[in-house]
Amino acid sequence: MTDNDTRVRPNLARDTGNVLSRELKPVLRDPFTLIFSLLQPLIFLGLFAPLLIGDSGRPAGETLNWFVPGVLVMIVLFGTGSTGSNLQYEMMTGSHQRTLVAPLARSSLLIGRALKEIAPIVVQALVIVLIAWPFGFTVDVPGLLIGLALLAVFGVGLGSLSYSLALATKDREWLFWGVQQSLIFPLLILSGMLLPLDAAPGWMRVVASFNPVNWVVQGERALFAGDLGDATVMWGWLSALAVAVVGLAVGVRAIRRSS
Repeated sequence: MTDNDTRVRPNLARDTGNVLSRELKPVLRDPFTLIFSLLQPLIFLGLFAPLLIGDSGRPAGETLNWFVPGVLVMIVLFGTGSTGSNLQYEMMTGSHQRTLVAPLARSSLLIGRALKEIAPIVVQALVIVLIAWPFGFTVDVPGLLIGLALLAVFGVGLGSLSYSLALATKDREWLFWGVQQSLIFPLLILSGMLLPLDAAPGWMRVVASFNPVNWVVQGERALFAGDLGDATVMWGWLSALAVAVVGLAVGVRAIRRSS
């Protein structure tokens, strides 16, 4: 038997599973990182939500039903949007270059990393829902499950785009964070995540209509309210799937060309 016969050949499904397992191990060993990443959304929930409640004059539960879905999308936006920094660190330390010579399908290196983002998203979302529940927040259970799936698909797409940015900027960490911050905050503001866009200028509402984050936020609100057939749910899924397809396509191409 020759060396070629015994060599392990790349297999996308198997290799993706191996990469996913490798990426999840640090999260399982150190779950404190998940808890710490909840600090920002909890601050918004604890300090921003009361301002909305006081300003609207509506019951706390009604305001939380509007606000919490946006906070969950914010977790995905900030959490997965920064994951490329981990890959950038691996590139600077040489760890990424060693994985490139392993007998793995290169596509699996990105797909496995992107799928890893699903677990933190689900855990963090459930924690936020449980924290908000005693204060009057209510949620439709089937809508919650579909909403979590929507967040997961959206997170895979954003995570893939973040990894693509890391591959493009390589060891220029300042450039990665500069581009990331320049994109995330306009997407956040133009999504109606924290404040309604009903009273926004016309040009802002037009721009927001092309923002996929806006449709994901609206879709989540409809799902959590139990309006599963609402048109915004369809637009939310189309937006999340578009981000996932584009993110994976761009990321896979970038990692195949990386060296």
